[in-house]
Amino acid sequence: MNARYVVRRLLQVVPSVAAILVITFGVIHLAPGDPVDAVASGNGDGAYYAFMRHKFGLDRPLVAQFKTYVGNVFRGDLGVSFAQGQRVSTLIRDRIPATLLLTGAALVASSVGGILLGLLAARRPLGLTDLAVSTAALVGYALPVFWLAQLALLSLAFRAGWFPIQGMTDARADYTGWAHVFDVARHLALPALVLAVSEVALVARVARTGLIQQQGSDYVRTAKAKGLSPGGSLLHHALPNAMLPVVTVIGARVGGLFSGAVLVESVFGWPGLGLLLVRAAETRDHPVLLGLVLLVAFSVLVVNLVTDLIYAWIDPRIRYR
Repeated sequence: MNARYVVRRLLQVVPSVAAILVITFGVIHLAPGDPVDAVASGNGDGAYYAFMRHKFGLDRPLVAQFKTYVGNVFRGDLGVSFAQGQRVSTLIRDRIPATLLLTGAALVASSVGGILLGLLAARRPLGLTDLAVSTAALVGYALPVFWLAQLALLSLAFRAGWFPIQGMTDARADYTGWAHVFDVARHLALPALVLAVSEVALVARVARTGLIQQQGSDYVRTAKAKGLSPGGSLLHHALPNAMLPVVTVIGARVGGLFSGAVLVESVFGWPGLGLLLVRAAETRDHPVLLGLVLLVAFSVLVVNLVTDLIYAWIDPRIRYR
């Protein structure tokens, strides 16, 4: 790996972000619905609507609006929310820790759990454990996250009472220190597990397939012939070489995690970016929608770059030119 490759990949982010800006701005502004009508809730006369459109700059041509928006973005200004009257950057900054906590916990749980399940299934291909893991992974991947979130909320939180129903903390208590940490962890457990289910299933299937393929390689058979146990050869020889497709899947699913987080946060009342996105869509809050889409798109591009760089760390034979 060299610095030229890193710089070249970083430069590729610029046209990608530019394309995302053009597409998202056009789609959001041409979508049905009037943001002024959503803010006014159908009340107000023609003069009020004209005043609000002028205030938001919606009475200008679309090209002029786009030029102003792009100029503001390059200055670090994402605009002001139509509905809430706050700067979009402030709204995102206040809510991004909650979403990072939720998606980060789900990403760690799905990555570790999926690799462990893949190892368990690959020990005896087509055995009872392999069939059980493969079937569970197929079912988990097929379950819609929104339906699963509602089912988990009703059964495990509402009826069984094992988990809190909604929110990030207990509104009736003012915990501090470790008590606050445990309270957040209690509220986080169920949403993170629901969000991780489909990701665990996908990682497990990819890891299982890669491990089974690597077990048939010459170097693994040689290691076994030298006396290394099947478990040792699987863990120390097959796993490192089977990790490249797993890393690819994990990196590629970051955007999928956020889309799933939108649904999970809506069901569990988790105060993150997903809930902010839903409310912005309901009120046609263009600046918030554009800011969130830009943030997610840029994050996906950065994660893809990091994924490529991790390849060389996992497999030193890979060199970038």
